[in-house]
Amino acid sequence: MPRNSGAGYGCPHGDPSMLDSRETPQESRQDMTVGTTQEKLKTRFLNRLLPGGPGCVHKLSFVRNLQCRQGVRLNVRSSSLTDRQPLSEESLNHALKLSVPEKVNNAQWDAPEEALWTTQADGRVRLRIDPSCPQLPYTVHQMFYEALDKYGDFSALGFKCQDKWEHISYSQYYLLARRAAKGFLKLGLERAHSVAILGFNSPEWFFSAVGTVFAGGIVTGIYTTSSPEACQYIAYDCCANVIVVDTQKQLEKILKVWKQLPHLKAVVIYKEPPPHKMANVYTMEEFMELGNEVPEEALDAIIDTQQPNQCCVLVYTSGTTGNPKGVMLSQDNITWTARYGSQAGDIRPAEVQQEVVVSYLPLSHIAAQIYDLWTGIQWGAQVCFAEPDALKGSLVNTLREVEPTSHMGVPRVWEKIMERIQEVAAQSGFIRRKMLLWAMSVTLEQNLTCPGSDLKPFTTRLADYLVLAKVRQALGFAKCQKNFYGAAPMTAETQHFFLGLNIRLYAGYGLSETSGPHFMSSPCNYRLYSSGKLVPGCRVKLVNQDTEGIGEICLWGRTIFMGYLNMEDKTCEAIDEEGWLHTGDAGRLDADGFLYITGRLKELIITAGGENVPPVPIEEAVKMELPIISNAMLIGDQRKFLSMLLTLKCTLDPDTSDPTDNLTEQAVEFCQRVGSRATTVSEIVGKDEAVYQAIEEGIRRVNMNAAARPYHIQKWAILERDFSISGGELGPTMKLKRLTVLDKYKDIIDSFYQEQKM
Repeated sequence: MPRNSGAGYGCPHGDPSMLDSRETPQESRQDMTVGTTQEKLKTRFLNRLLPGGPGCVHKLSFVRNLQCRQGVRLNVRSSSLTDRQPLSEESLNHALKLSVPEKVNNAQWDAPEEALWTTQADGRVRLRIDPSCPQLPYTVHQMFYEALDKYGDFSALGFKCQDKWEHISYSQYYLLARRAAKGFLKLGLERAHSVAILGFNSPEWFFSAVGTVFAGGIVTGIYTTSSPEACQYIAYDCCANVIVVDTQKQLEKILKVWKQLPHLKAVVIYKEPPPHKMANVYTMEEFMELGNEVPEEALDAIIDTQQPNQCCVLVYTSGTTGNPKGVMLSQDNITWTARYGSQAGDIRPAEVQQEVVVSYLPLSHIAAQIYDLWTGIQWGAQVCFAEPDALKGSLVNTLREVEPTSHMGVPRVWEKIMERIQEVAAQSGFIRRKMLLWAMSVTLEQNLTCPGSDLKPFTTRLADYLVLAKVRQALGFAKCQKNFYGAAPMTAETQHFFLGLNIRLYAGYGLSETSGPHFMSSPCNYRLYSSGKLVPGCRVKLVNQDTEGIGEICLWGRTIFMGYLNMEDKTCEAIDEEGWLHTGDAGRLDADGFLYITGRLKELIITAGGENVPPVPIEEAVKMELPIISNAMLIGDQRKFLSMLLTLKCTLDPDTSDPTDNLTEQAVEFCQRVGSRATTVSEIVGKDEAVYQAIEEGIRRVNMNAAARPYHIQKWAILERDFSISGGELGPTMKLKRLTVLDKYKDIIDSFYQEQKM
């Protein structure tokens, strides 16, 4: 066991219900659905959830049957996104009488025979309850059930149908999840087996996930970009009894590998109908009807047996260093993190101010799932679903319509927004462009010199009023109070750009193995370039620290996962005998407890001369110095010197999101400044002396600021194509897959180190 050096503890956090009473809830929505109009809206709502093709075709019988069987009138909302419309007291009482919340046997948590980890899907673990983290555990159903009492009449899920926003209340959401749970039971879902979901974010994704947990199953997300073989690997590993897909394209992937999936009993498709009738393939409408054959009492009996220390979610790692690992998360992992992790990020409960968020990042990733799905239930947030082409350009339209109060994006999403603003600015008139540059300049200076001050100079306030407020409104961030990022490092350039727009980007740090956030930034806990402070109740220690205080980050708390499914050796590598998770990340803590990530231990370059070189700071320095560079990857492990692969900023294909040959406006500007007329990548690679000379000078400046000569970049090359998911260099969350890059560009790398013959 490594020596504990630099251990830290979180302090109890205040209840968000005690926030300043001057923060007012969003306006109440007026009930606009009466008489026949209400009937039409009801059918439109459920037809959107149960589509049989384009046009939201009505299925009146299904709607009426649902109402009769559940005893609840379904009011579909199609008015303002920021309002809310209450259900009648009678309807809400009906919903709450459907089941009785299960009781938790608190005595079990001290059972000495329970280990801190397991690799079995039906295993249980001892929860990390101690004086620093004493909160009683509870299940997902308890969390949802308690939310009904407070938020049952609030809008829960927003989606577009025929260009009109419609909404599902929390009471309706709960009923749909119960019906899905009964449908899964009818299809043969076994306890501790999985329901895999392969589709873009939608209400169906949400109530299928919650229904899976209610039914005693394990919800497992699969990235929509996965190949049939990748789908097979995950579905086989998690023993999926049912797979839910959104389109025929995803259905085809499963059909290709079904014979290799011995546990798979059925597939449910919800956005499109299957091309023809197939055995054990159900539309969402057929699936929900199946649930009618399962008594409510049967579902309640399953819910009553559930315990917080049982697995309910599997998150598969992106597999950047091998096959994906199934990260097992318990019900306590989910409910504790949804409550206390989000509190640390200043997420508000709906009775104070209903949070409005846009769901668009892959729900198979823990960051999106905990932020969109589980935190939404905990605090009664309104989650609005973006279109499937969100990352191809439609996201900003959704943001404008929804006007979220908090928003999360991986660094690449924020970079794309930055690049789009830069392109628009480059095409603007001289005066508008100068106004934007002036406004951003004075605002950035203020935010860098006085980051915690609410007293802004007149020029800063004027710049915001005249220019920046309009930019934020155009982006859809007029009401956005909290903007988060995580999952990968963010460049200083991007952070400075958004500070210039008066948009603070709050970092979080965690892994799939920590159920998402273990450190969080917020308006009250912010320090530029840091990943925030410990979520209260969690612990951290740094082991094997060097002279600068940098060591491996080890974590402990209620966020820590149960283990890797069916991988005892990998689990033992990650969790030590005392229950500490060894992240493999290197970082340091400042005097105030803010965490700074310096890189991955596995990515640490050890040169032939024995020098330890963290690659990320050098890569970021190159990108900061040379705004034409999109990706920079440092090379030099077991080599005599450092070298680097570079890619140039280019536009993306709107249909595939693959990099094109065309340079971005910012890259073209760079070329013009250095005397080049190039507008494409192919005009530069191997040809453009002006650009090559400018890059060489930029790298020379980076080398001048290096700590020592072994940190100097001695050779470099520009690649013909930017890194991408389709090219294999980036993972689903845009993380750089270094081993793939080393293998793919092996010939270029080897050429750096070939001895010159005399």
